[in-house]
Amino acid sequence: MTALFLDCPSDMIPLWEAVQREGDPKIAVNIAAGQPGDVQALLAGYDTAINDHTYFNAELLGRCAGLARIVFLGTGASSFIDVAAAEKLGIIVDTIKGYGDTTVAEHTITLAMAAARGVAQMDREVRAGQWRQIEGVQMFGKTLGIIGLGGIGREVARMAHGLGMKVVAWNRSPAESAHASMVDLDTVLATSDILCLCLGLNEQTRGFIDHAKLARTKKGVIFVNTARADIVVGADLAALLASGHIRHAAIDVFSQEPPVADDPLLHAPNVTLTAHAGFMTPEATMTMLRRAVDIVIAAGG
Repeated sequence: MTALFLDCPSDMIPLWEAVQREGDPKIAVNIAAGQPGDVQALLAGYDTAINDHTYFNAELLGRCAGLARIVFLGTGASSFIDVAAAEKLGIIVDTIKGYGDTTVAEHTITLAMAAARGVAQMDREVRAGQWRQIEGVQMFGKTLGIIGLGGIGREVARMAHGLGMKVVAWNRSPAESAHASMVDLDTVLATSDILCLCLGLNEQTRGFIDHAKLARTKKGVIFVNTARADIVVGADLAALLASGHIRHAAIDVFSQEPPVADDPLLHAPNVTLTAHAGFMTPEATMTMLRRAVDIVIAAGG
């Protein structure tokens, strides 16, 4: 097996080198901040690609004749790879789960706190020469609801419990946490003061959080999304933010990244935004990279 790290950002090189071990297979590295110029040519002679951010549509997959495996650095492979087309072509797509559960959960709690206290709004106003104290929401004693109790959701539950919050959660399949009460979805929606979306994106969850579900939340709820943007109907979220039903949204993910200029979330005052950075810590990245190497080894690299 011959492997190429197709699109390693230059600032990831030190972390990539740090996870290498004696006896690891030789994996070539191509440094690329964006989409590589000629993916087909780059992959000539390689049957395995480690993929950080390269888009593989069906047409490109079809041209990469020798490609047998793509190791995607993360969980959201379908956002970058036409997984159905890869399957038809016999190309295996590996994903890496759990590498950033704690890191993403910390970011989720950070966004919840920032939204609760109006941090981004006050920061903008103070820099503009305004002095307005915005009344915040105390998190202690409040109910934090989690939709999607996977690894990230369980970590969010643990942290929220440590803050003295009551935690309720719903998952699509049976799940449990020592720090959350498992309830039905309607209960999570109706009782949460802060609602955190930690659900995976697939064809069953695309558009899952729509106007009907968001309207069942408490008036004044804080909504946090560190999962995937397409789980939420964006226009419905924007409408309920504009009406004031949702007090504040804190968002780390967008349907298009970076977001288009007319994305309504960019212009709403009651929104806190980050640039899909929930997973970005050296610790999480090194865990992810090491697991990618181990996948190559296990596949016969």
